[in-house]
Amino acid sequence: MDKILNRVPVVTIYFWIIKILATTVGETAADFLSITLKPRLSVTSYIMTGLLLIALLNQFRLKRYVPFSYWLVVVLISIVGTLITDKLVDDFGVSLVTTTIVFSCVLLAVFAFWYFSEKTLAMHSINTAKREILYWIAILLTFALGTSTGDLLAETSGLGYAQSALVFGAAIAIITSGYYYLRINAVLAFW
Repeated sequence: MDKILNRVPVVTIYFWIIKILATTVGETAADFLSITLKPRLSVTSYIMTGLLLIALLNQFRLKRYVPFSYWLVVVLISIVGTLITDKLVDDFGVSLVTTTIVFSCVLLAVFAFWYFSEKTLAMHSINTAKREILYWIAILLTFALGTSTGDLLAETSGLGYAQSALVFGAAIAIITSGYYYLRINAVLAFW
């Protein structure tokens, strides 16, 4: 009963295009909701976390990959990941250096636990409830880490958002080139 069909999409160029768009929507929505509409960051965080939990419950209920459900979770997890970083930095005064280090360490710990308990980190083998839980935890941490690292690079280093986007774009290009031309491991390239 623990076995389920793979609940995540096949990783193709279309996956990455949609993922980038979902990330952009999530980052923008988090900022819009917490700044432009001017509710307290806590209120926005609670509302979006509640919506994410509802979407995740639906996602876990499904027995196969359903695009709308999957990508809704990705957008909401992007929003919540951004809000986690914003909450820590803006409301609790935690530095971006600290959040970047902590999110990196926690993500590595999740990967270590996942690998040692499941013997894989493969996104194409999300076929048990445990793997799916670990997958979504890792995704949430990558969004929080991405926000933290992006803000650190753009704001704290003084590079600005345009130059930071170029740095991240170059990193993605290097990983993509490594995957296609150097044949680095697909799971490593994905994460």
